[in-house]
Amino acid sequence: MGVLDFFKPREDKFLKLLAEQAAKTLEGLQSLKEYMKEPDYQKAQRVIQAEREADEIRRILVDELNRTFVTPIDREDLFALSRAIDDVIDYAYTTVDEMEILGVKPNHYLQKMVALLEEAANELYLAVLRLEKHPDVANDHAIRAKTLENQMESIYREAIAELFKGPLDPEHIAQVLKLRELYRHLSNAADRGDEAANIISDIVVKMR
Repeated sequence: MGVLDFFKPREDKFLKLLAEQAAKTLEGLQSLKEYMKEPDYQKAQRVIQAEREADEIRRILVDELNRTFVTPIDREDLFALSRAIDDVIDYAYTTVDEMEILGVKPNHYLQKMVALLEEAANELYLAVLRLEKHPDVANDHAIRAKTLENQMESIYREAIAELFKGPLDPEHIAQVLKLRELYRHLSNAADRGDEAANIISDIVVKMR
């Protein structure tokens, strides 16, 4: 390493790991979006694999936090942001897992909700990516992620209302229970994305 290398800005390892985790979460949501268009075993496995890889990145990040005395951002914020992002991909995993187990086919509500989640995951990824050098831009992306969560909540309420308009025969009731559980998974994923966006905005305020 030359003398000039000491003067080059170094990328923070925690933000690098967070960006990797957010990128893997986005990858998982993109795969879930593809699954909702045309479900098959291979697409389901891509969601599951993304969740496993995101978990591994989070484990490394937590291990680094435990090893490091001083962090550039409050360790509580780093841990909470990583956990919220992890929850998003966890809910994507449980959604596709339960759809496979229960034999539920995608409908237009599931497709709409996942499309919004994928957009929100992209905004979170961009927010984390810009956090170190362009915090105000990161905050803009966080605000966009929150707007998408609001849209998601509207579709969730519409989907739940539609569920109870059908007949009350046993077959329909069984389908209602399955879909309501899946809608909740996706709504919870959006809530955790909203929490991640709030944490990013809090971090930006502290950086000023």
